Amino acid sequence: MQREVVRTAAALVIGNELLSGKTLDENLGPLAKALRSLGVRLCRAVVVEDDLETIAHEVSALHRAYDVVFTSGGVGPTHDDVTIDAVARAFATDVVIDAHFAALIRQAYGDSCTESHLRMARVPRGSELITSAEIAWPTVRFANVWVMPGVPEIFRMKLSLLRSRLTGPVTFSSSAVYTCIEESELKPLLDRVVAAHPEVEVGSYPKWRDPTYKTKVTLDATSESAKQAALELLLSLLPPGQLQRIE
Repeated sequence: MQREVVRTAAALVIGNELLSGKTLDENLGPLAKALRSLGVRLCRAVVVEDDLETIAHEVSALHRAYDVVFTSGGVGPTHDDVTIDAVARAFATDVVIDAHFAALIRQAYGDSCTESHLRMARVPRGSELITSAEIAWPTVRFANVWVMPGVPEIFRMKLSLLRSRLTGPVTFSSSAVYTCIEESELKPLLDRVVAAHPEVEVGSYPKWRDPTYKTKVTLDATSESAKQAALELLLSLLPPGQLQRIE
């Protein structure tokens, strides 16, 4: 299957437990890294509570603004799992039980299968259910919205599905330079790099109380030669003995 080319992505992270501090999000980072490796730019991430209207509003807005959208959370069998209903509302469709999905659930739970279990087979009408040889449990996709689970282990497992279906139009080239210079002292040097190479994204990240370095500088570009030129300029500007390492 030919992979779909997408340029921009957004993430909608869902859960009262995240906004109350009861649980820390573990899905956004792996998603960002997976998309970056594909050449897709993650442009926006939104965290919302388990509210149907709020989720539907955000899905509708993100769907229109970005090439692909990933939701995380709210797809289980309990009262606060409203993501499927919200996606259906965002696209003005209804929710139905997918027969194949329901059969998988019955097979998995056997005689202990309940109506609550079967709620997980509910999908917006017209959805595509994505599987692979390794992952038989479907991932719901409606239009450009992928409905992903909130459980981090399952979320990370399902990232292989998007790797097989999506690709970006570019390849990102990155380098990280660890220096022994305070960020404020680095600023004039970074300004020169930015001015000379506007096509390269330059980031600066100070680290306190770390004996190995004081500031990490990252260089990202869609051209290896552009990134390399910016790297060489930065290295030439660093005072002797202030480079710790390059990754």
